[in-house]
Amino acid sequence: MLKVYTNTDIDRDLIKNYKIAIIGFGSQGYGQAMNLRDSGCNVVLGLRPGGASDIKARDYGFKTLPIEEAVQWADIIQILIPDEIQAKVYKEQIQQHLAKGKYLMFSHGFNIHYGLIIPPQEINVITVAPKAPGHTVRSEYTAGRGVPSLVAVQKDFSGNSLDIALSYAAAIGSGYTGVLETSFREETETDLFGEQAVLCGGCSALIKAGFDTLVEAGYSPYMAYFEVCHELKLIVDLIYQGGISDMHYSISNNAEYGDLTRGKFLINDDVKSKMKKILEDIQNGKYATEFMNEMNSGSHNFKKLREESENHTIEKIGKELRSIFKWNKEDKLIDRLKN
Repeated sequence: MLKVYTNTDIDRDLIKNYKIAIIGFGSQGYGQAMNLRDSGCNVVLGLRPGGASDIKARDYGFKTLPIEEAVQWADIIQILIPDEIQAKVYKEQIQQHLAKGKYLMFSHGFNIHYGLIIPPQEINVITVAPKAPGHTVRSEYTAGRGVPSLVAVQKDFSGNSLDIALSYAAAIGSGYTGVLETSFREETETDLFGEQAVLCGGCSALIKAGFDTLVEAGYSPYMAYFEVCHELKLIVDLIYQGGISDMHYSISNNAEYGDLTRGKFLINDDVKSKMKKILEDIQNGKYATEFMNEMNSGSHNFKKLREESENHTIEKIGKELRSIFKWNKEDKLIDRLKN
């Protein structure tokens, strides 16, 4: 039976007895650090002195330290810098300062699972992985809620690593919704698959293909944007709250019949076989090797693909429409200048 931990199962005060260093102040660093502080935790940010993140963190009232000093000061070191630079930063600025019994924490098991970071034996290694971007981790917390989190223990030198992970998860708000225990392998591989096959890769490619199909058939790009992009949120909100069944209950019979008869025609066994290939490449490490090679060789293909995506017509149409309507101007999760 699935075990879900909530605030009633967790020692929420435990984490307050430990000094926490957050390494990085990107999306997750921002969300988790803000929530930890508001929960009464003792937090510093480990950042490059004078860098953009250092300036932003200090503007939010955080104490910042060079990474080496933050690691020496802290009991818990939560590494929230990008996956592709974690191993280098760990080797050069973290590893030599890991005293016996410290807790090394991640929100994605990529570097541990694929052996890019190999911590010493006398260190606790845990993950607390919120199932949402950092800005949502923050917005849900400020709304008095929280996002679910996964926790996992790779090394439990001190004997209380699960309790620490659960208390940390509660402090960022996840105890309000639920915390599930998993493994580094399961968290890493399912997370990568979800991102690539459905949530990001599959979804964005499906949106663009639908947009292009309508526009190429002579329909207005504005109408196409509303039908294949804007309304997606409305459908996802229904699924998020009540599953596919509630979504079917809410939409028209016409829409539901189109879903049930055309969906499988589009997403067929051929697509599923491609998903299996994506999962295989994740499981055997081929994707991890490809990603790290791309990052370490200048990211030329990555930058080209990003530029192509940002220059797609749907981005220009969407930006124009979003600038007009009030519904997209309030309560924005992301302000690139501030967070």
